[in-house]
Amino acid sequence: MNPAKQKVPFYSFDKINSDIRQEILDSFESFFDSKSYVLGSSLKSFETAYSLFSNSEYCIGISNGLDALTIAIKALNIGKNDEVLVPSNTFIASVLAITNCGATPIFIEPDKETYNIDTGLIESKITEKTKAIMPVHLYGQPCNMTEILSIAKKHDIYIIEDNSQSQGAKWKNMITGSIGHINAVSFYPGKNLGAFGDGGAITTNNLELSNRSRALRNYGSIQKYEHDIIGYNNRLDECQAGFIEIKLKYLETWNRERNSIANLYQIKLDGVGDIILPKIDPHAYSVFHIYNIRTKFRDQLQIFLKENGIDTLIHYP
Repeated sequence: MNPAKQKVPFYSFDKINSDIRQEILDSFESFFDSKSYVLGSSLKSFETAYSLFSNSEYCIGISNGLDALTIAIKALNIGKNDEVLVPSNTFIASVLAITNCGATPIFIEPDKETYNIDTGLIESKITEKTKAIMPVHLYGQPCNMTEILSIAKKHDIYIIEDNSQSQGAKWKNMITGSIGHINAVSFYPGKNLGAFGDGGAITTNNLELSNRSRALRNYGSIQKYEHDIIGYNNRLDECQAGFIEIKLKYLETWNRERNSIANLYQIKLDGVGDIILPKIDPHAYSVFHIYNIRTKFRDQLQIFLKENGIDTLIHYP
């Protein structure tokens, strides 16, 4: 391939943005004319749509993924002297949410094939201080939620799903973000379902947790000027809510396209050098937020691909 004639970016917004450009512009015009810019009809509409999509009773729009995780933990009254189990192989936001609440993260190593939390190591880390486990559905592949549900029930601890990389993924036909007691998602622009800026949400099937999360995101208030708890200003932007709802209509199609591309990679890269390809659990439907490979020649391969017009990232260094 001649890099001067062709370039393959790691990620491009061009096609998606072009396809939905007019819908986005129409949404912005509607938002602009509504003169309702905070906690308005666009947010309510999105929350309804996303709760239906995620098979959850309640959805609460939050300012970003980190804030969604933090509020989810606070909604469970987890704080100082409490421990939360979290995979060691995750983005820093998963851990910051725990420490932001004053709790202690207890790290668990990943399964070497799926890169998700190794469920065989969880019980050895549970103590009397353990209040929750945070499975992170990494790279678009769900964790083994059958095992995690069993362990959580046995030890009477909460499950907080970090679903930031796996919108639309499924474990045994259960959609991620609907399985835990309370769950969080990020709509950072590069996600499978991304905003045009920051955004996040909480999903839950528990009315009490839903109400508490709504209060926490809005100064501790559900009813205006009534503040029952210490809260924050972590509301999802009205404009972004409208944009994300538009993209939500196309998410399943886009996820199927990702699977088709991943399948092509699986076929074409099979047996090439020492490359280790992603291994998908047979009970999982991955949405391939990242198509990750491993090789002992990582840095050399990255340079070679760059010289040939193909961008890659190290995820994580």
